[in-house]
Amino acid sequence: MTRRRKAVAVAVIAVAIGALAIAGTAGARVKFVKGSAGLGDPYFPKAGNGGYDVSNYNLRLRYAPKSNHLVGRARISATATQNLSRFDLDFRHLDVSGIQVNGRNASFVRRGQELKITPRRGLRKGRNFLVRVRYSGHPRPVIDPDGAQDGWIPTDDGAFVASEPQGAPSWFPCNDYPTDKATFDIRATVPKGKTVVSNGTLVSRKSHGGKTTFQWHEDSPMATYLATATSGKFNVIRSTSAGIPSYSAVDPREARASVQPLAQIPGILRLFGPSFGAYPFGSTGAVVDHAPGVGYALETQTRPLYETAPNALTVAHEIAHQWFGDEVSLKRWRQIWLNEGFATWAEWFWQERNGGRNLRQRFAQLYSTPASRKTFWDPPPGNPGGAENIFDGTIYVRGGMTLEALREEVGAPTFLRILRDWVRGHAYGNGGTQQFIDVAEADSGRDLGRFFHQWLFKEGKPRNWGASAALAPGGDRRNASELPRVAVRVSRR
Repeated sequence: MTRRRKAVAVAVIAVAIGALAIAGTAGARVKFVKGSAGLGDPYFPKAGNGGYDVSNYNLRLRYAPKSNHLVGRARISATATQNLSRFDLDFRHLDVSGIQVNGRNASFVRRGQELKITPRRGLRKGRNFLVRVRYSGHPRPVIDPDGAQDGWIPTDDGAFVASEPQGAPSWFPCNDYPTDKATFDIRATVPKGKTVVSNGTLVSRKSHGGKTTFQWHEDSPMATYLATATSGKFNVIRSTSAGIPSYSAVDPREARASVQPLAQIPGILRLFGPSFGAYPFGSTGAVVDHAPGVGYALETQTRPLYETAPNALTVAHEIAHQWFGDEVSLKRWRQIWLNEGFATWAEWFWQERNGGRNLRQRFAQLYSTPASRKTFWDPPPGNPGGAENIFDGTIYVRGGMTLEALREEVGAPTFLRILRDWVRGHAYGNGGTQQFIDVAEADSGRDLGRFFHQWLFKEGKPRNWGASAALAPGGDRRNASELPRVAVRVSRR
């Protein structure tokens, strides 16, 4: 056999073997598995679900405030990441009247917060699929491990809808975990005279037959815990803030006290934009409700939610979350200092630039808190120690102090570059504590392992954390600031 004929023969054999391999694969039986009920978060083990990724939630809601009755239709677009015989959605309390997967009725069972769905045919890995859920009932809040309530919280004229950390399933079926971000379309109908405020852009507002329907669209990826559909009687203010379209809704009972704080929004955006990176979303604004029993504000994406008229520091805090928590979301709930510590430092930063206390002076005063005040220093922000502690004051204050200590350690220009690179590198996604440490070390050219261990993970008052530790006050002077209680009030708890 000549060399040329031999080459042809080898090619023919190779093609034949390939064809047999393809035929064997085609004939092989695909193994389908059940998607996991939960993503293994140490603090919320049942939160989220395995086996798929959601790309869009399309919700149609009809709410009657007087009877607190909600009728919902959810259309969920997703992609299978495994060959699925069954998958779960997180959903609480409300009654399900029917589910379809890819246009065909699917069977389902309820077990706690898990809605277990079995489609008629298995879902192939890599394939898109569409889930439709019809539901109704009387929504109620979720009680968190620290005793606070979140989710759908009825008010005297509507509902205050705050979904962090586990409240989203109280009003729509979802993959309730920060790592599965999706776009949202929320269409909500309420009695005429009421307003529904959600995330993103108001696409339309139509009244008919004593009802008004609001259509909202958020085209940036959003974690489920940042979604809202707050309703009530509101004064609506449409404008621009620092060149960004703004939509704010204020309960008339909170209108007068809200004027000055909300007037700070343009200036806050002008400071934070150059410092952290361009504002990440297509709209901004605020929702100021009259729900004083709730006890916290929340950084719902594009439009922070306030339970009563906020102060200016609260507004700065919640707008900072649009970068730290919304654009870049945590990977695990124990990493929440990446949200709350960052937003706390940002409010201090804004206050300094507006004639308030110097950052270093503030840090010095806070650091002078005696080591004996365990509740001030523990738990450390990088290790809250349990779900009941994720909104503890130390997550906010010691978390913010961690960043100020870092700024003093590496210098202000490098510090702001670290924040911008953190946002840019994880934009519209998620990041964890170690990834932030990696960015800080890369940008500073420093080994910061000891620094972050002292500030984030070691119990008690941090000491001797780096080259500039001598700049921090070492004595236990008893002039501790009252700021920790203010900071806790600023956001969730």
